[in-house]
Amino acid sequence: MVSKKNKSLNLERSSLLAAFFVFGFLAIIARLAQLQIVNGNENRQKAENQRSMVLRLLPSRGQISIIDRSTQQLLPVATNIQKPLVYTVPGEIQNPNLVAASLSGVLRLPEEDLLPKLVNKDKKYIILKKQLTEEDQEKIRTLNLSGIYFDNEGARYYPQGQLLAHVLGFVGYKGDLRQGIYGLEGYEEEALAGKEGVVKQEGDISGAWIFGGKRQTEPVKDGDSLILTIDKNIQYKAEEILADAVVKHGATGGSVIVADPKTGKILAMASYPTFDPNQFNKVVDPAAFNNETVTGVYEPGSIFKPLTLAAALNEGKIKADTTYVDEGQIKIDDKVIKNSDPKPRGVQTMTQVLEQSLNTGVIFAKDQIGDDIFLRYLKDFGFGEKTGIELPEKKGSLDNLKFKIKINYATASFGQGISVTPIQMIQAFTAIANGGKMLKPYIVASKIDPFGNRQDTKVSILKDIISAQTSNTVTAMMVNVVENGHGKRAGVPGYYIAGKTGTAQISKQNGLGYEEHATIGSFIGFGPVEDPKFLMLVRIDEPKTVQYAESTAAPAFGEIAKFILNYYQVAPTR
Repeated sequence: MVSKKNKSLNLERSSLLAAFFVFGFLAIIARLAQLQIVNGNENRQKAENQRSMVLRLLPSRGQISIIDRSTQQLLPVATNIQKPLVYTVPGEIQNPNLVAASLSGVLRLPEEDLLPKLVNKDKKYIILKKQLTEEDQEKIRTLNLSGIYFDNEGARYYPQGQLLAHVLGFVGYKGDLRQGIYGLEGYEEEALAGKEGVVKQEGDISGAWIFGGKRQTEPVKDGDSLILTIDKNIQYKAEEILADAVVKHGATGGSVIVADPKTGKILAMASYPTFDPNQFNKVVDPAAFNNETVTGVYEPGSIFKPLTLAAALNEGKIKADTTYVDEGQIKIDDKVIKNSDPKPRGVQTMTQVLEQSLNTGVIFAKDQIGDDIFLRYLKDFGFGEKTGIELPEKKGSLDNLKFKIKINYATASFGQGISVTPIQMIQAFTAIANGGKMLKPYIVASKIDPFGNRQDTKVSILKDIISAQTSNTVTAMMVNVVENGHGKRAGVPGYYIAGKTGTAQISKQNGLGYEEHATIGSFIGFGPVEDPKFLMLVRIDEPKTVQYAESTAAPAFGEIAKFILNYYQVAPTR
């Protein structure tokens, strides 16, 4: 017979046991709730990752090519090659300190940077260095280190070296992301890069594929290839002559654009100083990567004058032989504007205004149409807006004309107080060289997708800004500049060349006034005028040996123009 004391003890034990089971059950319920409800998505993803194997399919980057006109063959200027890399499998490293010490000298990397990678046994593949030289690869082989292996990866290669460097840009890293930077590589990144593919499939605990397991595939899409409008031989000559001019005159830099005025195709585009995109990491100042032909915002100076005269001619307010009295200077409100040579010249025609680059004369022409109509023409010519060329570009500014200040409109008539880019000037002058029709400039002739489908860029006429008669009149006036005015050194014997010099002041960084003794010399022109084969702008930044564009930009223009006419085998026209 069980005593009351034992019954009480058994009851107490039963209660404790029941409480234990209830507590345990509640704990299990709570844990399940945490795993499945609170952290459900996270845990499902972990489980999926543990049984899923993912294979990344990397696309091949599209190639960029130009045409070698002498052979009619495509010439790659940006392509892909395989370059070796060295990686480690940390689990196979027996003496990480020794391996780090051995590799440090060959890879030119600190031991303290290598060691964490060599001991990270959570990973089976850690890259130590990319783009090895053959010499470094052989040195590592002779070390005979366990856990150290070689692999290959696709790398971007520029077979023409510095040629077209600013147009192309390069492929580098932004953080951990490899992508195009600057130039076409950056602007056309999406098209060139393609789209990465993925294969997902269930695997067993050892990492092997499970036969018949669930499989999901996202196909890889290789990048599109580009064919440019650039002519290799004109590009090479433009770069060569530009470099010589910059060095000869102690300038800080320079740029050249050559275009086909009948289509808007860019035949050459050069900036100096330049760089080798294969070794972009050796460039100290990133500003060297900027393509000044599309981002170099500046006040153009007197190369702007033909556009002002074109507006007044087109409105019927002046003719080439319209006269005014030049006093060497003009007073507007409390400001005095002078010609570069302020001596009074008396009665002058509009042709003489362009020949002698008289600021007072273009102010007179602008005043005949009024500020509002003048501003409308500037906008019609595309200033204040990007051209839309397939490159990262800036748009300059007409903000100085927002407030209807008379002196600002006066200085704008001769290209000061407003800002433009060289490519905007090229676009505007297509209207003068092409019978009044302004064309959109472009540098990508064709895009070809991975399946061989080709999309050609179409010639785009933006608008008829001026009449054919106005175009012919301004052209004749610009010929006089080369024949009789400041542009003589831009001429080519045997041909009629139309052109205009410009020596512009450089505004101070704070925007208050201009730098002393610092100018930008430009020359813009086209030829032969009977049937123009090229439209070209040459810009020389801050020359030290001479002050005016007639001695810097104009001679460089003449040299390149002579080469183009000979290269195209254009018969002399005079």
